[in-house]
Amino acid sequence: MKKEIRTIVYDKELQLEAYRLQGIVQPFPNHFHDFYVIGLVMMGERRLSCKNREYLISKGSILMFNPGDNHSCIQSDGCTLDYGGLNIKKERMLDLTEEITGIRQLPGFSQSVIFDEEAVCYLRPLHEMIMTESEEFAKEEDLILLLTYLIQNYGQPFEQCIPDCSEEIELACSYIKKYYMERIGLDQICREAGLSKSTLLRAFTKSKGITPYRYLETIRIDEAKRLLEQGLPPVEAAMRTGFSDQSHFTNYFSSYIGISPGAYGEIFKNKNQTEEK
Repeated sequence: MKKEIRTIVYDKELQLEAYRLQGIVQPFPNHFHDFYVIGLVMMGERRLSCKNREYLISKGSILMFNPGDNHSCIQSDGCTLDYGGLNIKKERMLDLTEEITGIRQLPGFSQSVIFDEEAVCYLRPLHEMIMTESEEFAKEEDLILLLTYLIQNYGQPFEQCIPDCSEEIELACSYIKKYYMERIGLDQICREAGLSKSTLLRAFTKSKGITPYRYLETIRIDEAKRLLEQGLPPVEAAMRTGFSDQSHFTNYFSSYIGISPGAYGEIFKNKNQTEEK
């Protein structure tokens, strides 16, 4: 039998708790929480009962429990459960909802179980960043984008129009370009642009087609390419362009360019040697 692993991480910056349950076979009796739960089934199949409704949950299912929602679940196949989730206290949810909607009011999610690939695209990397204790502001970005999406599609309605804010977005871009080598966050970018986090994310994405964090990473990768072309080793290129560690730099560079920083540098090393002959 696969060993059960239970891991819990509290993120001080986001002020919420993330957890991962792996190899779980035990049933969970009927209970409720005094906080919000947003979870993702990563492997396994279970029968869930929530608010007197029955669900079959499996890989890709997103669970959304409001405070007070009673729920229980039991294993329904031969596989163990692999599940990751976020626990968000009501006071913290009030702050986040006010940031997103402008109204300090707790949301009520209308569905307990959803299959939504777009929501998974926000939840999965957010959960992973918290569990690995990442310090990148991408996790705060994904949290706001996730809750914006869930509230908009499964919660109380709110104003959906996205302001233009073209001048403010250009101020944000200029700030990112100037300070990309440093550790910057949404707070500093929003302060420079004069926008709230929710407005910045929505307007920036509409204007540039990517989030502020992806814009920052793109600026860093472009500069790293230039440094590698000049012959700098990958570790130095990573340090000079503001990446938090070598692994992060290598993974992102490889996904963005298609080859590793070392392989990219070798191309120009060989090219330069040929030109010198």
